[in-house]
Amino acid sequence: MIIKKLKGFTAFLIVLIACCLMAVCSACANNSGNTNPPPSGSTEQPEEGDGNDNTEQPKDDEKDITVMYLYINDNKLEVTLAENKAVTALVEILKQGDITYTANDYGGFEKVGYLGHSLPTENSQITTQAGDVILYSGNQIVLFYGSNSWSYTRLGKINGYSVSELSNLLAAGKGSVEVKISLK
Repeated sequence: MIIKKLKGFTAFLIVLIACCLMAVCSACANNSGNTNPPPSGSTEQPEEGDGNDNTEQPKDDEKDITVMYLYINDNKLEVTLAENKAVTALVEILKQGDITYTANDYGGFEKVGYLGHSLPTENSQITTQAGDVILYSGNQIVLFYGSNSWSYTRLGKINGYSVSELSNLLAAGKGSVEVKISLK
């Protein structure tokens, strides 16, 4: 008699556990990530991509920033950024606002100016080319219109300009230019 009761009790427990598992699985399957119930009387399901999906889009300030811009006179130059600590620090500064500085000729192959901030350096021996944007001494930005070999930290590369176009834009050998650095 006790064995029959235990068998019945065991069967009852198995059925109860199965019902609980089905209820939990059903609840999980019906939860599409939408925490707001549909309007009363609505049978409409959210369409894919309408903003009600469960995937989070990165905020603008969390996206990887791969370019910055240099404004020289009325020209906007796109710079593809390198990946290093100096660039990360520079981008954080630029998120707070643009930087404007004066760049002067040096050595007949570059324009150099003080950034107004100190950035971490990761210097290595580099032979620069026209269009290279370089950090020198942690607080100066160098824009190359020629070539030089020295220990620098690379910040990026100006896109889409020939050597002669860069020389003209940077007023090579003709004195200082105002440079604005921006993320937009």
